Amino acid sequence: MFGIGCDPSNLDALHRVLTVKGRAPEKGLILVAADARQLDPWLAPLEPAWRSRMDLAWPGPVTFVVPAAWSAEPVDAAGGAVEAAALVRGGRTTIAVRVSAHPVVRALCEGSGHPLVSTSANVSGRTALSDAASVALELGVGAHAVDAIVAGDVGGRRSPSTIIDVRTGRRLR
Repeated sequence: MFGIGCDPSNLDALHRVLTVKGRAPEKGLILVAADARQLDPWLAPLEPAWRSRMDLAWPGPVTFVVPAAWSAEPVDAAGGAVEAAALVRGGRTTIAVRVSAHPVVRALCEGSGHPLVSTSANVSGRTALSDAASVALELGVGAHAVDAIVAGDVGGRRSPSTIIDVRTGRRLR
């Protein structure tokens, strides 16, 4: 499926993603990265067993909910780091993270030099969209919608990523 992304330290971009989707801020957002190192500033220190669990699943379609960093949060140009990090976390003490195997997602993360927010490209509660034309029709492109649509194949999966609580191993989705 197509996704919507933005710089997770840009407060205005985060608000825009939530507005375009009609998504409640308390739901939080997933961070997706090209490699695990990109996620480190967002994570609290992890138990070695947790890190091993993540390394075995990545890169791939598995999202882990992990303890979030509090003191190492990235700072955006507007100085809204604390509020931006809270929006990504949905106000929780945990954060959802994934290292993607998708070549377009990896290239975007590598090009930006940091992880990106990743959420399905659809109005919240509606079916996720699997082609650029549907995204443009449902979400629009421009000032009050998404800035741009990056063309690319969606891959063979028919469902969103699996979500696992890294501390318990329990599958959440």
